[in-house]
Amino acid sequence: MSFIDVKYIQLVSSRLVLFSRKKADLYNFRCPYCGDSQKRRNKARGYLFKIKNDFVFKCHNCGMGRTLANFLKDQDTFLHDQYVMEKFKDGKTGKGTTVPNPKFNFKEPKFVKRDTGLEKISSLNISHPAREYLENRGIKDLDYFYYCPKFKAWTNEQKKMFDNLKQDSPRIIIPFRDKEGNLFGYQGRSLAPKAKLRYITIMLDEEQPKIFGLDRVKEDKPVYIVEGPFDATFLENSVAMAGSDADVRTFGWSNYIWIFDNEPRNREIVARISKVIDRGDKVVIWPKKIQQKDINDMVLAGHNVQDVVDSNVYSGLEATLKFNDWKKV
Repeated sequence: MSFIDVKYIQLVSSRLVLFSRKKADLYNFRCPYCGDSQKRRNKARGYLFKIKNDFVFKCHNCGMGRTLANFLKDQDTFLHDQYVMEKFKDGKTGKGTTVPNPKFNFKEPKFVKRDTGLEKISSLNISHPAREYLENRGIKDLDYFYYCPKFKAWTNEQKKMFDNLKQDSPRIIIPFRDKEGNLFGYQGRSLAPKAKLRYITIMLDEEQPKIFGLDRVKEDKPVYIVEGPFDATFLENSVAMAGSDADVRTFGWSNYIWIFDNEPRNREIVARISKVIDRGDKVVIWPKKIQQKDINDMVLAGHNVQDVVDSNVYSGLEATLKFNDWKKV
Protein backbone atom coordinates (compact mmCIF):
# COMPACT_ATOMS: atom_id res chain seq x y z
CA MET A 1 0.00 0.00 0.00
CA SER A 2 1.32 3.52 -0.86
CA PHE A 3 1.73 5.51 2.35
CA ILE A 4 1.52 8.75 0.39
CA ASP A 5 -1.77 7.82 -1.29
CA VAL A 6 -3.37 6.82 2.00
CA LYS A 7 -2.07 9.97 3.65
CA TYR A 8 -3.74 12.22 1.08
CA ILE A 9 -6.95 10.22 1.07
CA GLN A 10 -7.13 10.91 4.80
CA LEU A 11 -6.36 14.59 4.25
CA VAL A 12 -9.11 15.03 1.66
CA SER A 13 -11.59 12.96 3.67
CA SER A 14 -12.74 16.02 5.66
CA ARG A 15 -14.24 17.37 2.42
CA LEU A 16 -16.10 14.14 1.63
CA VAL A 17 -19.57 13.59 3.07
CA LEU A 18 -20.14 10.28 4.89
CA PHE A 19 -16.52 9.28 4.37
CA SER A 20 -15.63 5.86 5.80
CA ARG A 21 -12.98 3.19 5.36
CA LYS A 22 -14.73 -0.03 4.41
CA LYS A 23 -11.68 -2.26 4.19
CA ALA A 24 -8.01 -2.02 3.41
CA ASP A 25 -7.70 -0.14 0.10
CA LEU A 26 -11.45 0.62 -0.07
CA TYR A 27 -13.04 3.95 0.94
CA ASN A 28 -16.66 5.05 0.54
CA PHE A 29 -18.40 8.46 0.60
CA ARG A 30 -21.05 10.55 -1.16
CA CYS A 31 -19.96 11.48 -4.67
CA PRO A 32 -18.70 15.09 -4.76
CA TYR A 33 -19.36 15.33 -8.53
CA CYS A 34 -23.06 14.48 -8.80
CA GLY A 35 -23.98 14.99 -5.14
CA ASP A 36 -25.17 11.38 -4.99
CA SER A 37 -28.81 10.50 -4.27
CA GLN A 38 -31.06 13.48 -3.67
CA LYS A 39 -33.76 11.29 -2.12
CA ARG A 40 -31.59 9.37 0.32
CA ARG A 41 -29.11 11.55 2.16
CA ASN A 42 -27.42 8.54 3.78
CA LYS A 43 -26.62 6.91 0.44
CA ALA A 44 -22.92 6.96 -0.46
CA ARG A 45 -21.86 5.68 -3.87
CA GLY A 46 -18.45 7.22 -4.39
CA TYR A 47 -15.48 4.87 -3.96
CA LEU A 48 -11.71 5.14 -3.81
CA PHE A 49 -10.13 1.74 -4.29
CA LYS A 50 -6.88 0.22 -5.42
CA ILE A 51 -6.12 -1.36 -8.79
CA LYS A 52 -2.65 -2.91 -8.75
CA ASN A 53 -0.51 -0.13 -7.23
CA ASP A 54 -2.74 2.91 -7.78
CA PHE A 55 -5.89 4.28 -6.17
CA VAL A 56 -8.75 5.34 -8.44
CA PHE A 57 -12.12 6.98 -7.84
CA LYS A 58 -15.44 5.76 -9.24
CA CYS A 59 -19.01 6.87 -8.62
CA HIS A 60 -21.64 4.16 -8.98
CA ASN A 61 -24.35 6.80 -9.48
CA CYS A 62 -23.06 9.18 -12.17
CA GLY A 63 -20.27 6.97 -13.51
CA MET A 64 -17.47 9.51 -12.98
CA GLY A 65 -14.03 7.89 -12.88
CA ARG A 66 -10.77 9.62 -11.92
CA THR A 67 -7.22 8.75 -10.93
CA LEU A 68 -6.41 9.72 -7.36
CA ALA A 69 -4.28 12.62 -8.59
CA ASN A 70 -7.09 14.06 -10.70
CA PHE A 71 -9.60 13.45 -7.91
CA LEU A 72 -7.46 15.46 -5.48
CA LYS A 73 -7.04 18.20 -8.09
CA ASP A 74 -10.83 18.47 -8.46
CA GLN A 75 -11.39 18.68 -4.70
CA ASP A 76 -8.47 20.82 -3.53
CA THR A 77 -5.81 22.18 -5.90
CA PHE A 78 -3.44 23.04 -3.04
CA LEU A 79 -3.70 19.50 -1.67
CA HIS A 80 -3.16 18.15 -5.17
CA ASP A 81 0.02 20.21 -5.61
CA GLN A 82 1.37 18.90 -2.31
CA TYR A 83 0.52 15.34 -3.34
CA VAL A 84 2.29 15.64 -6.70
CA MET A 85 5.37 17.16 -5.07
CA GLU A 86 5.53 14.43 -2.44
CA LYS A 87 5.09 11.71 -5.07
CA PHE A 88 7.83 13.37 -7.12
CA LYS A 89 10.20 13.34 -4.15
CA ASP A 90 9.36 9.68 -3.65
CA GLY A 91 10.05 8.92 -7.31
CA LYS A 92 6.43 7.92 -8.01
CA THR A 93 5.50 10.28 -10.85
CA GLY A 94 5.93 10.07 -14.59
CA LYS A 95 4.80 7.67 -17.27
CA GLY A 96 3.29 4.41 -16.15
CA THR A 97 2.21 5.64 -12.72
CA THR A 98 -1.47 6.27 -13.43
CA VAL A 99 -4.29 3.78 -14.01
CA PRO A 100 -7.02 4.07 -16.67
CA ASN A 101 -10.45 4.90 -15.33
CA PRO A 102 -12.34 1.65 -14.59
CA LYS A 103 -15.84 0.94 -15.84
CA PHE A 104 -18.49 -0.64 -13.64
CA ASN A 105 -22.05 -0.14 -12.49
CA PHE A 106 -22.23 -1.61 -8.99
CA LYS A 107 -24.36 0.32 -6.50
CA GLU A 108 -24.56 -0.24 -2.75
CA PRO A 109 -27.90 0.88 -1.27
CA LYS A 110 -29.65 -0.33 1.87
CA PHE A 111 -33.01 -2.08 1.89
CA VAL A 112 -35.92 -3.11 4.01
CA LYS A 113 -35.87 -6.88 4.34
CA ARG A 114 -38.53 -8.56 2.22
CA ASP A 115 -40.10 -11.99 2.36
CA THR A 116 -41.43 -13.65 -0.76
CA GLY A 117 -44.61 -15.04 0.80
CA LEU A 118 -44.17 -18.01 -1.54
CA GLU A 119 -43.82 -21.72 -0.88
CA LYS A 120 -40.29 -23.10 -0.87
CA ILE A 121 -39.50 -25.77 -3.45
CA SER A 122 -38.41 -28.08 -0.62
CA SER A 123 -41.95 -28.10 0.79
CA LEU A 124 -43.60 -29.16 -2.48
CA ASN A 125 -44.79 -32.69 -3.19
CA ILE A 126 -42.01 -34.85 -4.66
CA SER A 127 -44.00 -35.16 -7.90
CA HIS A 128 -44.53 -31.40 -8.28
CA PRO A 129 -43.18 -30.16 -11.66
CA ALA A 130 -41.08 -27.40 -10.07
CA ARG A 131 -39.45 -29.79 -7.62
CA GLU A 132 -38.93 -32.41 -10.30
CA TYR A 133 -37.30 -29.82 -12.56
CA LEU A 134 -34.66 -28.85 -9.97
CA GLU A 135 -34.04 -32.39 -8.80
CA ASN A 136 -33.61 -33.56 -12.40
CA ARG A 137 -30.91 -30.91 -12.75
CA GLY A 138 -29.14 -32.34 -9.69
CA ILE A 139 -29.86 -29.30 -7.51
CA LYS A 140 -30.03 -30.26 -3.84
CA ASP A 141 -30.48 -26.86 -2.19
CA LEU A 142 -34.26 -26.84 -2.70
CA ASP A 143 -34.80 -24.74 0.41
CA TYR A 144 -33.35 -21.66 -1.28
CA PHE A 145 -35.78 -21.46 -4.23
CA TYR A 146 -39.52 -20.76 -4.38
CA TYR A 147 -42.52 -21.75 -6.44
CA CYS A 148 -44.72 -19.00 -7.86
CA PRO A 149 -48.01 -20.22 -9.43
CA LYS A 150 -48.75 -16.88 -11.16
CA PHE A 151 -45.57 -15.01 -11.90
CA LYS A 152 -47.00 -11.81 -13.40
CA ALA A 153 -49.63 -11.31 -10.70
CA TRP A 154 -47.16 -11.96 -7.88
CA THR A 155 -44.54 -9.68 -9.45
CA ASN A 156 -47.04 -6.84 -9.64
CA GLU A 157 -47.54 -7.20 -5.89
CA GLN A 158 -43.82 -6.56 -5.44
CA LYS A 159 -43.40 -3.95 -8.16
CA LYS A 160 -45.75 -2.91 -10.97
CA MET A 161 -44.25 -4.50 -14.07
CA PHE A 162 -47.03 -6.06 -16.16
CA ASP A 163 -50.09 -4.30 -17.59
CA ASN A 164 -51.46 -7.49 -19.12
CA LEU A 165 -51.91 -10.50 -16.86
CA LYS A 166 -53.11 -12.77 -19.64
CA GLN A 167 -51.18 -15.97 -20.22
CA ASP A 168 -49.78 -15.79 -16.71
CA SER A 169 -47.82 -18.89 -15.83
CA PRO A 170 -45.90 -20.54 -12.98
CA ARG A 171 -42.18 -20.01 -12.52
CA ILE A 172 -39.43 -20.98 -10.12
CA ILE A 173 -38.23 -17.93 -8.20
CA ILE A 174 -34.48 -17.47 -7.86
CA PRO A 175 -33.98 -14.78 -5.16
CA PHE A 176 -31.29 -12.12 -5.24
CA ARG A 177 -30.39 -11.08 -1.70
CA ASP A 178 -27.70 -8.79 -0.29
CA LYS A 179 -25.30 -9.85 2.44
CA GLU A 180 -27.85 -8.92 5.11
CA GLY A 181 -30.43 -11.21 3.49
CA ASN A 182 -32.56 -8.42 2.01
CA LEU A 183 -34.40 -9.37 -1.17
CA PHE A 184 -33.56 -6.83 -3.89
CA GLY A 185 -34.55 -8.78 -6.99
CA TYR A 186 -35.18 -12.19 -8.49
CA GLN A 187 -35.32 -14.29 -11.61
CA GLY A 188 -38.35 -16.30 -12.66
CA ARG A 189 -37.46 -19.55 -14.44
CA SER A 190 -40.22 -20.88 -16.68
CA LEU A 191 -41.35 -24.49 -16.37
CA ALA A 192 -42.60 -24.54 -19.96
CA PRO A 193 -40.09 -26.29 -22.28
CA LYS A 194 -40.85 -23.96 -25.20
CA ALA A 195 -41.19 -20.68 -23.32
CA LYS A 196 -40.06 -17.63 -25.31
CA LEU A 197 -38.43 -16.22 -22.19
CA ARG A 198 -36.95 -18.96 -20.05
CA TYR A 199 -35.73 -16.41 -17.50
CA ILE A 200 -37.30 -13.10 -16.53
CA THR A 201 -35.30 -10.85 -14.22
CA ILE A 202 -37.05 -8.40 -11.92
CA MET A 203 -35.04 -5.85 -9.94
CA LEU A 204 -36.91 -4.44 -6.95
CA ASP A 205 -34.07 -1.98 -6.47
CA GLU A 206 -32.34 -0.97 -9.70
CA GLU A 207 -29.33 0.32 -7.80
CA GLN A 208 -28.25 -3.15 -6.72
CA PRO A 209 -25.91 -5.37 -8.74
CA LYS A 210 -27.71 -8.18 -10.54
CA ILE A 211 -25.82 -10.90 -8.66
CA PHE A 212 -27.08 -14.12 -7.08
CA GLY A 213 -25.64 -15.43 -3.81
CA LEU A 214 -24.30 -12.31 -2.11
CA ASP A 215 -26.05 -13.35 1.10
CA ARG A 216 -24.04 -16.57 1.30
CA VAL A 217 -20.54 -15.26 0.55
CA LYS A 218 -17.81 -15.75 3.14
CA GLU A 219 -15.35 -12.99 2.34
CA ASP A 220 -12.40 -14.67 4.07
CA LYS A 221 -12.55 -17.61 1.63
CA PRO A 222 -12.12 -17.82 -2.16
CA VAL A 223 -15.23 -16.55 -3.97
CA TYR A 224 -16.12 -18.43 -7.15
CA ILE A 225 -17.90 -16.28 -9.76
CA VAL A 226 -20.03 -18.23 -12.25
CA GLU A 227 -22.56 -17.22 -14.89
CA GLY A 228 -25.86 -18.83 -13.85
CA PRO A 229 -27.51 -19.09 -10.39
CA PHE A 230 -28.12 -22.83 -10.63
CA ASP A 231 -24.42 -23.38 -11.44
CA ALA A 232 -23.54 -21.46 -8.27
CA THR A 233 -25.27 -24.09 -6.12
CA PHE A 234 -22.68 -26.72 -7.07
CA LEU A 235 -19.63 -24.83 -5.76
CA GLU A 236 -18.60 -23.66 -2.32
CA ASN A 237 -18.84 -19.93 -1.65
CA SER A 238 -20.07 -19.09 -5.12
CA VAL A 239 -22.01 -16.23 -6.70
CA ALA A 240 -23.57 -15.87 -10.17
CA MET A 241 -23.37 -12.72 -12.28
CA ALA A 242 -26.79 -13.44 -13.85
CA GLY A 243 -26.13 -11.02 -16.71
CA SER A 244 -24.60 -8.33 -14.48
CA ASP A 245 -21.62 -6.23 -15.57
CA ALA A 246 -20.78 -5.10 -12.02
CA ASP A 247 -17.09 -4.73 -11.19
CA VAL A 248 -16.40 -7.16 -8.34
CA ARG A 249 -13.22 -5.28 -7.42
CA THR A 250 -15.42 -2.89 -5.44
CA PHE A 251 -16.90 -5.68 -3.29
CA GLY A 252 -13.91 -5.96 -1.00
CA TRP A 253 -13.23 -9.64 -1.79
CA SER A 254 -9.56 -10.43 -1.35
CA ASN A 255 -9.64 -13.65 -3.38
CA TYR A 256 -12.05 -14.33 -6.23
CA ILE A 257 -11.98 -16.71 -9.19
CA TRP A 258 -13.86 -16.32 -12.48
CA ILE A 259 -15.55 -19.39 -13.97
CA PHE A 260 -17.04 -19.01 -17.44
CA ASP A 261 -18.94 -21.57 -19.49
CA ASN A 262 -16.85 -24.09 -21.39
CA GLU A 263 -17.55 -22.66 -24.85
CA PRO A 264 -14.23 -22.04 -26.62
CA ARG A 265 -16.02 -21.07 -29.88
CA ASN A 266 -18.21 -18.44 -28.21
CA ARG A 267 -16.66 -15.06 -29.09
CA GLU A 268 -18.36 -13.22 -26.23
CA ILE A 269 -17.12 -15.67 -23.60
CA VAL A 270 -13.63 -15.70 -25.13
CA ALA A 271 -13.53 -11.89 -24.98
CA ARG A 272 -14.65 -11.84 -21.35
CA ILE A 273 -12.03 -14.38 -20.31
CA SER A 274 -9.37 -12.39 -22.13
CA LYS A 275 -10.44 -9.26 -20.27
CA VAL A 276 -10.17 -10.76 -16.77
CA ILE A 277 -6.79 -12.32 -17.60
CA ASP A 278 -5.48 -8.95 -18.82
CA ARG A 279 -6.71 -7.44 -15.56
CA GLY A 280 -4.65 -9.94 -13.57
CA ASP A 281 -7.61 -11.85 -12.11
CA LYS A 282 -7.73 -15.59 -11.49
CA VAL A 283 -9.77 -17.63 -13.94
CA VAL A 284 -10.65 -21.28 -14.54
CA ILE A 285 -9.56 -22.65 -17.93
CA TRP A 286 -11.39 -25.91 -18.52
CA PRO A 287 -9.25 -28.94 -19.46
CA LYS A 288 -9.91 -30.50 -22.85
CA LYS A 289 -11.23 -33.70 -21.29
CA ILE A 290 -14.29 -31.74 -20.12
CA GLN A 291 -16.81 -31.69 -22.97
CA GLN A 292 -19.86 -30.24 -21.22
CA LYS A 293 -20.52 -26.53 -21.66
CA ASP A 294 -21.59 -25.53 -18.15
CA ILE A 295 -21.21 -26.63 -14.54
CA ASN A 296 -24.70 -28.11 -14.29
CA ASP A 297 -24.08 -30.36 -17.30
CA MET A 298 -20.72 -31.38 -15.84
CA VAL A 299 -22.39 -32.42 -12.59
CA LEU A 300 -25.00 -34.45 -14.46
CA ALA A 301 -22.19 -36.12 -16.42
CA GLY A 302 -20.63 -37.30 -13.15
CA HIS A 303 -17.72 -34.89 -12.78
CA ASN A 304 -16.59 -33.68 -9.36
CA VAL A 305 -16.83 -30.04 -10.38
CA GLN A 306 -15.27 -28.61 -7.23
CA ASP A 307 -12.13 -30.70 -7.78
CA VAL A 308 -12.00 -29.87 -11.50
CA VAL A 309 -12.33 -26.16 -10.76
CA ASP A 310 -9.72 -26.10 -7.99
CA SER A 311 -7.25 -27.95 -10.22
CA ASN A 312 -7.55 -25.53 -13.13
CA VAL A 313 -7.26 -22.03 -11.69
CA TYR A 314 -4.74 -19.82 -13.48
CA SER A 315 -3.57 -16.21 -13.64
CA GLY A 316 -0.94 -14.14 -15.39
CA LEU A 317 1.21 -15.68 -18.10
CA GLU A 318 0.13 -19.22 -17.24
CA ALA A 319 -3.52 -18.21 -17.73
CA THR A 320 -2.70 -16.65 -21.09
CA LEU A 321 -0.96 -19.80 -22.31
CA LYS A 322 -3.76 -22.11 -21.14
CA PHE A 323 -6.39 -19.74 -22.58
CA ASN A 324 -4.72 -19.59 -25.99
CA ASP A 325 -4.65 -23.38 -26.09
CA TRP A 326 -8.32 -23.63 -25.03
CA LYS A 327 -10.02 -21.04 -27.27
CA LYS A 328 -11.05 -21.88 -30.83
CA VAL A 329 -11.84 -18.43 -32.24
